[in-house]
Amino acid sequence: MALMAGRMALLETGDLPVERLKGLGPIGLSDHELLAILIGKGRTNGGDVDPAKELLSRSRNDLVELGRLSLKSMAGVRGVGIGKAAVIAAALELGRRRLAMQQLEKPVMKDSASVARFLQARLRDHTHEVFVVVFLNRANRVIHVEVVSVGGMTGTVADPRVIVRRALEEEAVGLILCHNHPSGNLRPSSSDEDLTYRLRDGCRLFDIRVLDHVIVGAEGYFSFSDEGLL
Repeated sequence: MALMAGRMALLETGDLPVERLKGLGPIGLSDHELLAILIGKGRTNGGDVDPAKELLSRSRNDLVELGRLSLKSMAGVRGVGIGKAAVIAAALELGRRRLAMQQLEKPVMKDSASVARFLQARLRDHTHEVFVVVFLNRANRVIHVEVVSVGGMTGTVADPRVIVRRALEEEAVGLILCHNHPSGNLRPSSSDEDLTYRLRDGCRLFDIRVLDHVIVGAEGYFSFSDEGLL
């Protein structure tokens, strides 16, 4: 009976998946078990709800859909709360960034396709516009990547002064501007064009080149450079 009670205690505190991870490695655990480790326990105090199972149910047992759940939606699951929801969101974001870096076979931006692959992996689950700048050295090697603006469903505003200042801090000589269009329409808006040209002209004063502005959607991308617009 004591042994049985001990095993039940492990299950209730979420330690059982941890022990399995120690023995099998993370690859040997189910999605449910990995999520339970992030949450930190298997069940609520009432014992009637499994938070990890509930989260997977809300995302139809699809990790891509799980990555699209808002912080508020995850925190609303009984037994999760805002603190554990933040841990899950952070883990999912690390996974996106790791995948994004894997898209760069070499940390040198040679064409718009490599930029697009990187950005699609980084921003694939976002339902709002995110503006990213890739900072390059003289060999077009990536020295820094930074999100400079997060907007709404239809737009985002990036401050050219902030971008130029950051480029000088990083000692970058080249920039690639990037953002996503959640709507799927890849054509640049008039504000996209205006920002691109203002940044291009402003960067020239500091001998910094804007090499491209890449807009990505789920099914493709648009490159200012490829279209002869830079």
